[in-house]
Amino acid sequence: MTTAEIRSSFLDFFEAHGCKRFPSSSLVPDDPSLLLANAGMNQFKQYYLGTKTLKDAIGATSCQKCLRTNDIDAIGLDGRHLSFFEMLGNFAFGGYSKRQACEWAFDFIVNHLHLPLDRLYFTVFTDDDDCAAIWESLGVDPGHISRLGEDDNFWAAGPTGPCGPCSEIYFDQGEEHGCGSPDCAPGCDCDRFLEFWNLVFTQYDRQEDGTLADLPHQNVDTGMGLERMAAIMQHKSSNYDGDILWSLIELGERLSGATYGQEFSKDVSLRIIADHSRAVTFMIGDGILPSNEGRGYVLRRLLRRAVFHGRLLGIEDAFLCDYVAEVTRLMGDTYPELVENAALIEGTVRAEEARFSSVIETGRLYLEGELERLAEGETLSGHVAFTLHDTYGFPVDLTREIALGAGHDIDQGAFDADMEAQRSRARAAGATDSDAWSQVDVWTALSDSVDATEFHGYEGGELRGCTVLSIVRDGESVMRAETGDDVEVVLDRTPFYAEMGGEVGDTGELSGIEFRMDVDDTVSHDGLTAHVGRVKGGFVRVGDIVTAEVDERRRELIRRNHTATHLLDAALKRVLGDHVHQAGSLVAPDRLRFDFTHFEALTQAQVHSIEELVNEQIFLALPVTTELMSIEDAKASGAVALFGEKYGDEVRVVRAGEGPEPFSAELCGGLHASNTAELGIFKIVSEGSVGSAARRIEAVTSLGALDFLNGRLDALDAAAASLKSRPASVAGAVDDMLARERDLKAKLKRALSGAGANAAVDALAGAIQCDGYKAVVTRLDGRDARDLRGVWDTLREQAKGPVACFLVSQSDEGKTSLLAAGTKEAVEAGFDAGAVVKAITGAFGGRGGGKPAMAQGGLPGPAVIADALDAVRERLGQGK
Repeated sequence: MTTAEIRSSFLDFFEAHGCKRFPSSSLVPDDPSLLLANAGMNQFKQYYLGTKTLKDAIGATSCQKCLRTNDIDAIGLDGRHLSFFEMLGNFAFGGYSKRQACEWAFDFIVNHLHLPLDRLYFTVFTDDDDCAAIWESLGVDPGHISRLGEDDNFWAAGPTGPCGPCSEIYFDQGEEHGCGSPDCAPGCDCDRFLEFWNLVFTQYDRQEDGTLADLPHQNVDTGMGLERMAAIMQHKSSNYDGDILWSLIELGERLSGATYGQEFSKDVSLRIIADHSRAVTFMIGDGILPSNEGRGYVLRRLLRRAVFHGRLLGIEDAFLCDYVAEVTRLMGDTYPELVENAALIEGTVRAEEARFSSVIETGRLYLEGELERLAEGETLSGHVAFTLHDTYGFPVDLTREIALGAGHDIDQGAFDADMEAQRSRARAAGATDSDAWSQVDVWTALSDSVDATEFHGYEGGELRGCTVLSIVRDGESVMRAETGDDVEVVLDRTPFYAEMGGEVGDTGELSGIEFRMDVDDTVSHDGLTAHVGRVKGGFVRVGDIVTAEVDERRRELIRRNHTATHLLDAALKRVLGDHVHQAGSLVAPDRLRFDFTHFEALTQAQVHSIEELVNEQIFLALPVTTELMSIEDAKASGAVALFGEKYGDEVRVVRAGEGPEPFSAELCGGLHASNTAELGIFKIVSEGSVGSAARRIEAVTSLGALDFLNGRLDALDAAAASLKSRPASVAGAVDDMLARERDLKAKLKRALSGAGANAAVDALAGAIQCDGYKAVVTRLDGRDARDLRGVWDTLREQAKGPVACFLVSQSDEGKTSLLAAGTKEAVEAGFDAGAVVKAITGAFGGRGGGKPAMAQGGLPGPAVIADALDAVRERLGQGK
């Protein structure tokens, strides 16, 4: 069976048993330190906690895209580890029992996949007699059932909270894959017994004292590794031998000329590129872009590691886009987001691969500088190797290879210690998510007893007769709040828009017979709209009837800016291309910020075109309309969905313009102007980078644009007054002033250089007489490195015979530069500028280097200049 056939068969099987089929959720959570080894726990967390319930289904089933980030360095070394993988699963939240879960698993693998029963092995938790009895009742030989302890067969979210035993199913790959030990059994570290399905039964609630109380209902969470099952079904012993990854390995063979299976190091590289390229393709397809932190850092690390291993295989040209195309060909039918976002994925990979090529060069230069400092045979610091790895994205394998070529090993222990410290920080950061399983906060509790707030803000900004459903003060639910209390109030209905999708929350006032409250913000807690503010007078109780009134003037400005983001998005696609996707936004009353995917800085002409296109739609006074429709109909109509966003069955489509092809059509639940003319004017304030494949535009409309333009005009008037010029002539006046400044600086530099040269020539009289040459050692302040080279040229011309110099200068900016140089005759007589600079900078905390004829560097500050010059005189006087 192919991977696609196994995936389809699994989902069909459990759907036929009454499980609702769920689409694959987002690849990775906001916190990249969370490990998705158990993908269902993230996708269905709210169902396990009880904040959501399934309707018309006894359970769920899905094929989840997963990313595992804790063992990236181990990927490629064997046939098991993967960074990206697919996890088949079926789940119950009280809808069916442990026995049913085991029976269905057995039925699927024996009667649908036709795996031979004599090669199947099962493990259960030490004390789980029920599960062992279930497997035996299904015909499993008791000799094929093992009992393992808590480390292997018991799942827990944390020290307290939901937990329960596990049962794992293994496939015996044969003795030839084993370790040869007579005790070899499931759980052994060798490759003989391959675990492919884990069934978790979260039936207990662990208390503070360690006792296990029964949960109100038993949960089931299972996970089957699709790649492992594909390898088994295709009679392969490695994940990489399955049809999907093998196609990518074959691509690597064609690109590199290497043959898989002939050389271990090349096999490792081929596996790494196959795995990482698939992960990278899916991550970008899910809306993740390269960056130096969070999920983007994981993406960048995987991409760069793949590029590095391409270089090890001898692939010098850009190649990752070939892998992207192959991944999309292989998996695009199942995951259409790969096809829909093909231009973005390819452009991002191409830009990042080119950027890393320059990073490799930068890292190499840094490494070479560090290696030059080492004595012959000295070990390179592991901290330097870690800096190269962490700061430059320089793989430690490459660091070791270059270092060994120069005759140096690296301190692997120190490197490993730094890596472990980084992993510990990541684990500590990720622990907070596990805690969430055992802690139910006030909003989770309220969601069980309070219905979601109905939003009535599309109709207007005032709503009477709203009922207070709950009041939260200092993180606790209370029945009453009084004057001076800072609270969050939840109503049954509200005209207030809660912060969402980049649009800031509404402000305004809640009022009743007995009280008044200023609303400073509006936020959403899983469907409960919280009006955040301070009670200004009287008191309010749960059950009171109040009037909710939005600050309409502020809201109107927000509506205009939100509509502007839609017009901007459409204009960007028209000017730059369809690869543009929204990557974030801020819609405030005074401004808007729009992040979008693009691979290079915009030209001034492009910025002007975008701005003009948006203003054209404003001046056309296009109607802005909204329509509720199914998600399928919305996509069929051409409406743009937010990149990476998940939508419900019914969506709201906002259009600017009429007819079958409006200027803009997007899925959006926010507030908008009723006509583009209400925006007045649109002005781009700035455009810049927020990552390797993302740009940001900040802009203003309406009153914000008026304030911006008035501010710029005031600044122009002030500049004109200072220059004693008309505003229209300011640019010319500034150009004239800068030209005069450049002329004066050039005259001053020529004067200083001449004086410095004369001073150096005068110093010839006091030059050190070395063995076969004279050496001028002096200080000349006010010069930069280029000036010092000019002084040396003058000195060399004036000297009548072999000469060398060591010149130090503190520039006007406070930078301390040094230059050592010698004529050909001086070098032949033994002068070595590079050695002198290396010795002096090393002794006084500076940096520098070069060749025997010329070397440059710097010292940490003026305090050490005198001592450094004395050291040079002593060194040269001794013939060194």
